[in-house]
This record gives sequence, structure tokens and C-alpha cells, in this order.
Amino acid sequence: MHGTKHHLQKDFFLYNASKARSKTYINMREISERFRLPPSEYVIIPSTYDPHQEGEFILRVFSEKRSLSEEVENMIEADRPSPIIFVSDRANSNKELTADENAGKDGEKTQADKKKHEESEEQKQFRNIFRQIAGDDMEINAEELRNVLNNVVKKHKDLRSEGFELESCRSMIALMDTDGSGKINFDEFRHLWDKIKSWQKIFKRYDTDHSGTINSYEMRNAVNDAGFRLNNQLYDIITMRYADKNMNIDFDSFICCFVRLDAMFRAFHAFDKDGDGIIKLNVLEWLQLTLYAR
Repeated sequence: MHGTKHHLQKDFFLYNASKARSKTYINMREISERFRLPPSEYVIIPSTYDPHQEGEFILRVFSEKRSLSEEVENMIEADRPSPIIFVSDRANSNKELTADENAGKDGEKTQADKKKHEESEEQKQFRNIFRQIAGDDMEINAEELRNVLNNVVKKHKDLRSEGFELESCRSMIALMDTDGSGKINFDEFRHLWDKIKSWQKIFKRYDTDHSGTINSYEMRNAVNDAGFRLNNQLYDIITMRYADKNMNIDFDSFICCFVRLDAMFRAFHAFDKDGDGIIKLNVLEWLQLTLYAR
């Protein structure tokens, strides 16, 4: 391990053979083993016969010299959250911008020109659908958001998704609604949609059997690929909150989980003015943050 605390990925176990393990891996109430190993660094992995089961383990280590041990755990952090940039939306304008879209690119092209050039047919269709549903105020509520998302998702047959539930869209509205209007405008919606597209690619990557679900272990890796580093306790909470009885997570729950993570990290960074990783909220701020976002 050499001092690292990051969660071990599948490749580690594919290329590193175990030094010792229980002789009989069968479904018994209690298994006890004793091992004698040369001095070195070891990763000790308790496991249950059936997956996703709770168990208690007693580990005793005897050593001639002082021995240090610690839980393999990630630091709770996320990649720098991208802010939502607001610009006016006119009928004949293609100048919506997203944060850091043109960072590091040739300064000869503006972000608007690049956006106009790269806009796909799907995006053009998406913009037209948004305008048709949003109306003159160019804002949509949860039911309208559900219609927009499901109209696009149903075109992706490989997702095997039945679409988004209304409650899921209510959560998305609450988490993306920066002005507290109960609706989202095109900029907020565009930010949400860009995120959903990137998370959709991650979901497809781990849904190798095209079942429309990923399991809890794959979810841990998917969360990491999306730029979030969480500890074991938070991964357990995600499983309890979003997985079904078989510990599988469908596309709807997958996206809702990521929307919540993204929004909560952005909210935390907004309150963490001095960047020390600690925020202070009064009861009103706490209730506004948790009750509306639910």
C-alpha cells in the first residue's frame, strides 16, 4: 500500500495473489483461522459468504515490534465543481456558454462560435423541445422537465430505461434551482443536461450486460469516475438510498444520486468561504438546504 488510503480497485486483486485465506469458504456461522506471515505490508479483507450481508469480524495481530494499521479509506472530496454561467437566450442566438468550455483552446475562436459549430442535431432538437415546453418565460417545472428528459432518453434504447419518475425530476429541479423559483431556466437546464450526458457514458461503461442496472460495487467505481471521492460510510448510504432489494441501481436512481452529489458539493463549496473544509449554518440555512433538496 505504501501509505495510500485509496480504495483498492479490481485490478489490484487480479494482479496480486493472496498470501493467506480461510481454508473453507463455506456458509457457516463462524470461521476462524490463524496465520503466520513474514514482516511486510498486508491488506486484510473481511468478507461474507453471500454479498451485501452484515457481519462481525475479530482480528488480532501479534508482532515483535510495534505494528500500525488503518482502514483503507478515501478522503471525501470532489473535482472542482463547475459553476453555471448565465447568458441571455434569444430566438436567433446560439451563444449559450458552459463553464471552462474553451479553456486552453486557441483564442482565435470564441466560445459562441465553437458552440455553434459543434452543436449536434440532437442538441438543436433539444433546444427546440425546451422552448416549446418552457413557453415565453423560458423556465420549466418538474413535470415539464420529465417530458423533456424522457423524450430524449427514449431515443437511447441501449439504456433499457423506462424514463425518469416525477419525484426524480422534482429532486433535480430543487437541486439545480439556483434562484429558488421552483423552476429551472435554460442555463440551469443546460448545465444539468451536460452532466447527465457525461454520467450516461459512465453508466453504459459499467452496465456491461445491458441490463439497465449496475451493482453496488460498480457504483463505487462509477462515483469515482464521475469525480467524487467518498468514504465507506457514504457508499453504504448510497446503496441503502438508491439500490433495489438486489443491490442494483437503475439509470433513474443513478442520475438522481449524481445530481444530488454534484449539487451538495457545490453548495458546500459556496458556504466554505475560507476553504478550510468546515462550514457553519444556522437553522434556517440548514432547513433550506436539506428540506428543499430532500
